Amino acid sequence: MIFAKIDFINLLPFHIYIKKNIRSTQTKAIIEYKKSYPSLINKKFKKRKVDSAFISSIASRNEKKLALGIIAKKDVLSVLLIPGNDEKDFQSDTSNALAKVLNLQGKVLIGDKALKYYHNNEKKDFIDLAKFWNEKYNLPFVFAVLCYSSNKKQLETIIKNFNKNHIKIPTYILNQYSKRTGISNKNILEYLKKIDYKIGIKEKRSLKLFLKLTKQKGI
Repeated sequence: MIFAKIDFINLLPFHIYIKKNIRSTQTKAIIEYKKSYPSLINKKFKKRKVDSAFISSIASRNEKKLALGIIAKKDVLSVLLIPGNDEKDFQSDTSNALAKVLNLQGKVLIGDKALKYYHNNEKKDFIDLAKFWNEKYNLPFVFAVLCYSSNKKQLETIIKNFNKNHIKIPTYILNQYSKRTGISNKNILEYLKKIDYKIGIKEKRSLKLFLKLTKQKGI
């Protein structure tokens, strides 16, 4: 199984879990090797260069899915829009589409760089897109969904016991991410409290609504 890894802080608990629950050293190595940002992983998955991955919600239409994703119940801190001239973030298809669906204009900023911007910007002159969505529709926002093209049973077996509340992130890994991103260990842990992974009834409703609205916008 070739699994692609979104190399952002938001999936850190999942990747710590999955490494502990995959016995094959080859598969572990593949997960590390096939890591990138969301929009590039979308392309790799669509071309079937990888078997499974967390795919941007906008790209998950008509794909086979499991009930796991990257979800913000309210605010997310790592998907921001700075009002002004439109400017897409090349790393994310879903966040660009979300801004358009919400009829917001400005520069889209996602991932670890957005989280760093959030903590370094005292004016807070930005819009948290997940929070804006929640206030408008009273639903969480699903940024990505775990999709697969093959090896469904293997993937289901791997993820069935995943629970973010049971994952302890080793200090040395936090240090690595902090050094790489410029975000403190404390802020990383606080941020991860805002991220959920289980797709339930509300999350399914939200994803369905988002895909409907993007279709209406011609996205």
